[in-house]
Amino acid sequence: MSYLLLIVEPLGQRAERPEGEGAQAYRRMLDYTADLKARGVLLGSNSLTSSEHGVRVQRREGRQALLDGPFAEAKEMVGGYFLLDCATREEAIALAAECPAAEWCTVEVRETGPCFE
Repeated sequence: MSYLLLIVEPLGQRAERPEGEGAQAYRRMLDYTADLKARGVLLGSNSLTSSEHGVRVQRREGRQALLDGPFAEAKEMVGGYFLLDCATREEAIALAAECPAAEWCTVEVRETGPCFE
């Protein structure tokens, strides 16, 4: 089964973190990524830039609307993800608990599947 680990972080956290601390956190995440790959469970991963560089797209009644970030109503942003192949939900949760970002963010575990069931 595929599980998505969403790294959900407070807005502004990256800017407030000293540069050396941010570089160390990033190195820890790269090491975690390498470990997942070595275990054979990593299907994909990436970090995302700040939501201030994002845009939200909607289409309603044939009209397109764009909303540039940052998104005022948001208190958090998705900072990255890991897509894993795990035998069980418990395995995915255990891997999420090992993620260094769980120390400064929330790691949300979601099984992939149809959105209509």
